[in-house]
Amino acid sequence: MLSLIASILIDGISYGLVLFMVSVGLTVTLGLMRFVNLAHGTFAMVGGYAAATFVTALGLPYVLALILAAAVAGIIAFGLEIALVRRVYARPELDQVLLTIGLVFMGIALSGMIFGNSLVPIRLPEFLRGSTDLGFRSMPTQRFVPLVLGLLSLAGIWLLFERTRFGVKLRATVDNPRAAGELGINTRRVYAAAFAIGAALAGLGGVAGAELLPVEPYYPLKYLVLFLAVVAVGGPGNMAGSFVAAILLGTVETAGKYLAPEFATIALYALMLIVLSWRPEGLFQRSSKT
Repeated sequence: MLSLIASILIDGISYGLVLFMVSVGLTVTLGLMRFVNLAHGTFAMVGGYAAATFVTALGLPYVLALILAAAVAGIIAFGLEIALVRRVYARPELDQVLLTIGLVFMGIALSGMIFGNSLVPIRLPEFLRGSTDLGFRSMPTQRFVPLVLGLLSLAGIWLLFERTRFGVKLRATVDNPRAAGELGINTRRVYAAAFAIGAALAGLGGVAGAELLPVEPYYPLKYLVLFLAVVAVGGPGNMAGSFVAAILLGTVETAGKYLAPEFATIALYALMLIVLSWRPEGLFQRSSKT
């Protein structure tokens, strides 16, 4: 029994950290910037495809490909924010939904045309292949990638938004854009940077979690509800809330797969419904400080 519980916790936390890496950018855009970005999963897919291309076609080392894939996702997001997204910030939510769901279908079509409709594996370096003996079970060594990167992402995003001038500027821009502009803050640049950073983290999560959430053209639609669930349960705009929600949801779904595979997904959505019925604003509400 103890071995089973430990296995559920290890796999659940690993899965939850993948969800966190992909979803934390959506927490920023949806909760802080108040922009309904249904295309967020597209950037995770872009990261996965970019990493696979860098490793397979160009022969780059896995670690370098990981960094470049996140950069590619961030750069594409930055360009889209300037060209399209910023035009609908002040528009009704329906306009934002229509724009971003259109980007999703464009991403699906383009990725299918370029890479085909099958799953795209990301070749791992020798040191991440095989398994690691934990004493009570063997775990695929590649599971350490989301564990390490997820914790580093949590620390990095907290430092960025809570301990840097950029974080101060973003909170000021979100809380009172007019006053922030009068104080000399370039609000457009801050929004574009926040959008790109969130997309880069999604790209990183897309690569790190490729074993758990395989990269394929319908990735943005297939996992959209999962990413939205993390934001909704944790509380839009709350980074710590997204982390707790991702770990909670990841562990519950993993436990379901171990104990009753046919009910695993149902358990996850049941938990989401219970939490949102109890606390419609999510487990953690964003304060003016966060």
